[in-house]
Amino acid sequence: MTAPLLEIRDLKVHFTLPRQTPLGPRRTLRAVEGVNLTLNEGECLSIVGESGCGKSTTALTVMGLQDPTEGQVLYQGKPLNGPGAPGRKQRARIAQMVFQDPYASLNPRQTIGSTLMSQLKLHGLASGSEAQDRVAAMLARVGLQPDHAGRYPHEFSGGQRQRIGIARALMLDPKILVLDEPVSALDVSIQAQIINLLMDLQESLKLSYIMISHDLSVVEHVSDRVAVMYFGRVVEEGDWHSVFTRPTHPYTRRLIGSVPDAEAIMTGARGVPDGVAIPTGRRFAPDISTRPDPGLPPDPSSLVSIGPDHRVRLAD
Repeated sequence: MTAPLLEIRDLKVHFTLPRQTPLGPRRTLRAVEGVNLTLNEGECLSIVGESGCGKSTTALTVMGLQDPTEGQVLYQGKPLNGPGAPGRKQRARIAQMVFQDPYASLNPRQTIGSTLMSQLKLHGLASGSEAQDRVAAMLARVGLQPDHAGRYPHEFSGGQRQRIGIARALMLDPKILVLDEPVSALDVSIQAQIINLLMDLQESLKLSYIMISHDLSVVEHVSDRVAVMYFGRVVEEGDWHSVFTRPTHPYTRRLIGSVPDAEAIMTGARGVPDGVAIPTGRRFAPDISTRPDPGLPPDPSSLVSIGPDHRVRLAD
């Protein structure tokens, strides 16, 4: 059995918060608490959950933009963090990120051509006319025109800017793309175009994706596997069909069955902890509906298998 392309082992990311009073105790925000995940070559792993569950912190740690408190991130069996880990340039050739807000992630004072060519020059991959040709080819690959290289970010629509963000992420031929809510800032009609583009690129370039999202309709459409995070932990994980058709953890059931509720959002009645004042006992809401389904093995410590490529945590 081949090793996974990327492996996250017992990842923990904690942040020390300022004291609320001069003599008060320091508080710890446990953003990620013991996450274990794998990404296989050519697949899309989606990490889903509400804001504050730790999914974006997990993605930033994979990218090397956030140091873990404990745990490891492995690429092809070799560590990406800690002693002996690759440098920033090497890491950029492994994984790149597509951000939620394409306009905020682009330099408004640089033309698109300059933005894309700067990576080639920094890594010594191409310069001059060769770099210009590679930029033109990449723009065409993501559905833009070669002459768009001379324009600035404000001259493009939101969907075009996201295509530029994707093009920039692909300039170094990475193996992994981390997609942080890649379509949430776009109109619904444009979302479908960008999703189709990402799926086409995944197939043609043999890419692997980690998608961070709260939009379950997008996740269901593009994912091979899904990991549901709640309060810094993965509470359910498996192939998308098993998770969506047989959600087992009560939070997964609530997440899939939820609809927007303006009153609950305004009053803060959604039952989501703040990450600092960790409740005692089960991390999920204490009502009886959150108990595990009867008949499941009573293992309170970790994810347990309940079917082919389907695991659930029972101690939450």
